[in-house]
Amino acid sequence: MSGWTNKKKFLAVVFVFFFLGIYLGLTHARRVGTDVESTYGKLKVLADVLSIVERNYVEPVVANDLISGAINGMLETLDPHSNYMTPEIYKEMQTETRGSFGGIGFEITIRDKVLTVVAPIEDTPASRAGIQSGDMILRINGKSTKDITLMEAVRLMRGPKGTQVTITIMRQGFTEPKDLTITRAIIPIRSVRSRMLEPGYGYLKLTQFIERTFPDMEAALRKLETRDESLRGLILDLRNNPGGLLEQAVKVADLFLDSGMIVYTEGRVEGQKMKFFVQKKEKMREYPIIVLVNGGSASASEIVAGALQDHGRGVVLGSQTFGKGSVQTIIPLEDGSALRLTTARYYTPNGRVIQAKGITPDILVADGIPEGRRNVVPRTVREKDLEHHLQGEKEKGAPEKAVEPAKKPEAAAAAKPTGDPPLDRALELLKTWHILNKVSKKTPA
Repeated sequence: MSGWTNKKKFLAVVFVFFFLGIYLGLTHARRVGTDVESTYGKLKVLADVLSIVERNYVEPVVANDLISGAINGMLETLDPHSNYMTPEIYKEMQTETRGSFGGIGFEITIRDKVLTVVAPIEDTPASRAGIQSGDMILRINGKSTKDITLMEAVRLMRGPKGTQVTITIMRQGFTEPKDLTITRAIIPIRSVRSRMLEPGYGYLKLTQFIERTFPDMEAALRKLETRDESLRGLILDLRNNPGGLLEQAVKVADLFLDSGMIVYTEGRVEGQKMKFFVQKKEKMREYPIIVLVNGGSASASEIVAGALQDHGRGVVLGSQTFGKGSVQTIIPLEDGSALRLTTARYYTPNGRVIQAKGITPDILVADGIPEGRRNVVPRTVREKDLEHHLQGEKEKGAPEKAVEPAKKPEAAAAAKPTGDPPLDRALELLKTWHILNKVSKKTPA
């Protein structure tokens, strides 16, 4: 009896996905009848497989695990950003976008099929434990990370404040893997950091786009703008910013634009075809802006950089961005889980495609190489390198421009080098911009 109950449950789940596919326009109206008949036949095969596995597999199996596996397998045939979130993972995702979570504090990715640290978050258990960018995570609490998904890795490392997790890392220079036992804490996501580099020249870094990014950035800008000396220029640092909420990216770009479009999306369903425009404002910010980007700038970061570049509002400096130009829609399901489904591509105001291509900077400057890694060839992974990535238009286009090697600041430069070549170059450009503007306003006697 239980087998038939699970079979019915499985059919119900796949029927939900099938009709969702119909709703999203995955079939044309004239073909629906034929496709429905064909799909119903395939669903019966899946239900039969579930029943056979339940009755005959060498060890007892959990029907819910099989169903989750079938759903994950279905979505793995799509693109890397479409996935199924269990109720627990869905709750964690909602918590993260609101600004904090229980964990150890670093960003991770899958690089060359190995779970790898992108960067530790400043002043967190991970940074205090000595975790470094590029560290390879081989085990989590003794469990191998071979073939692990990002969602599963996140689930294993997140947890209540005060609990511990042991990770096994390998690093260039290590002779053998090393175990680190780290106590979890509440990790506040501070998405906005700002400071004055020099009198008149502000610096604003966005680490990701969460629910508080826009209000926090607006407050940071007001603080920079109300200093004793007026703001002559701003550096907006979007390097290694993986993106986040689309609405926040639109609001951030809107802060610097006076009119026109910010971004638009194109999908198969009419509801996924959206256009976002600049809102009217009483006062415009007229100081020059340099936008810093690199291969870790993705999604919402590319929206902001592309909009400012298309409107001629800012100079984009750095290296080619990641190239994630797709929109994911979160669709909650009845049991508290959710489906993250890629439903559209987004485009810059001038209609440029970002998917699998990225934003090409106006000025190409490579990031500085940290001490101890001078002889290591950096491995840059972008959207186009991911398996099953959503194809970009004209993806086999012209090759990318070569990146300008990082240069040491010239002796005549007034500012002390920061050890960050793109930042040094951006500050130098802002100063040159200000000087040339003063010169152009002078008239001969």
